[in-house]
Amino acid sequence: FDRVDVDPMGNVLGYLGQGPRLIAYDAHVDTVGVGNPENWDFDPFEGFENEEIVGGRGSSDQRGGLAAMVWSAKIIRDLNLLPKDATLVMTGTVQEEDCDGLCWQYLIRQRGLRPEFVLSTEPTDGGLYRGQRGRMEMKVDVRGKSAHGSAPHRGDNAIFKMGRILRELEELGGRLADDPFLGKGTLTVSEIFFTAPSRCAVADGCWISVDRRLTRGEDKDQALKEIQDLPSVRAAGARVTLYSYNEPSYTGLVIPTECHFPVWTVPEDHPVLQAAGRAHQDLFGEPPRVDKWAFSTNGVSITGLYGIPCIGYGPGKEAQAHAPNEKTWKADLVRAAALYAALPQAYLEAVPVPPGV
Repeated sequence: FDRVDVDPMGNVLGYLGQGPRLIAYDAHVDTVGVGNPENWDFDPFEGFENEEIVGGRGSSDQRGGLAAMVWSAKIIRDLNLLPKDATLVMTGTVQEEDCDGLCWQYLIRQRGLRPEFVLSTEPTDGGLYRGQRGRMEMKVDVRGKSAHGSAPHRGDNAIFKMGRILRELEELGGRLADDPFLGKGTLTVSEIFFTAPSRCAVADGCWISVDRRLTRGEDKDQALKEIQDLPSVRAAGARVTLYSYNEPSYTGLVIPTECHFPVWTVPEDHPVLQAAGRAHQDLFGEPPRVDKWAFSTNGVSITGLYGIPCIGYGPGKEAQAHAPNEKTWKADLVRAAALYAALPQAYLEAVPVPPGV
């Protein structure tokens, strides 16, 4: 790299080139935990390797993408593949697993980083991806009144009230919107909590967390209102709100944000998607499979909030993310590094003038 910076949030940025046209590749450097170690056939931290695969926590999500991305920088440098009017920045971003897109909120708003496009190296099962559903983290809070468990009629049981809400939430999940490309909007209850004076008392509080996945045509206000309008929610006087995220990065920097991550897509005829498709055809002799992620990525901020085109091509498989015995495939790493090395030239040839100029 011509230069490497670590910003105050802890993101690592490596720069190639000095040209005025900025493009970016992204890999997040954090991982989830390992869960129950007994579910692993090998040590998730020491890893595992044979002729075909590399295993270990983060190998698909997202160390493989990071390794292929950095190796492509060497290929670009050795073969002089970066046009002179370009700068390529490769970002190793933080806190994606806890709050996807927060790192790019910071890079765009606070650091002024606005590339013409971003290539995400999240795993894509060998496909070229152009979107994903959005998501929200919601809280439904019910209040009750405690009483001794021997005389429950004197109280107002918040758990019973929540039970009726849970039933209607499950029914709501079955009638959410569907989209031919992104798929169906979904919801699930991911957590449940309560308060009560003791195990011999009526519960005086109950609240749940709802993981809501948004498809095209759905938005934050609509998703909140759908739950607020449920008869059981109205009858219980329940409060429906969005969670906020305000945890520090490893450097201690706190960037508060609401837990709403917008749905986004890039059009099939977008120049960067077309350029990546041509590079794939030239390198591998076949067109790529164009698809979308099932999970959420930093694209929620890059494209969803700020309208910067984001596409995805990454080694590994989505199904390996957050799973025990996580692995990635060496052949995927090689193909990804090759595509990353070829894309800047393919894109700049297809778009000789920056968009909007």
